[in-house]
Amino acid sequence: MKVSVTSQYLQVQSKPLESKYVFAYTVSIENDSDEAAKLVSRYWQITDANNQIQEVTGVGVVGDQPRLEPGETYTYTSGAVLETTTGTMQGHYVMMRDNGSKFEADIPTFALIQPQALH
Repeated sequence: MKVSVTSQYLQVQSKPLESKYVFAYTVSIENDSDEAAKLVSRYWQITDANNQIQEVTGVGVVGDQPRLEPGETYTYTSGAVLETTTGTMQGHYVMMRDNGSKFEADIPTFALIQPQALH
């Protein structure tokens, strides 16, 4: 599985005076193998600029457990809230092949950055 992510800062939903910075991220999962696989669960590690770590686990993504045939891509958008203007996310998906064997698809580390935080 090939996983790619883009993120954006949601200024309208954020409340800087309350240390609430909201980000959206869009994930594309491409099955670049020759076997179908179903996304069973997810694990996220979200780290803010204060090195505070949130771990998130759960079944599927956005209420779905997509099954990807070879060559298929599944894309979804979700969100994260930080107490700082910047942070990172990384993790993995647990995938299951039709024969019942499982493997992890790594989610590469990506940045969550409020535009004004860049100098």
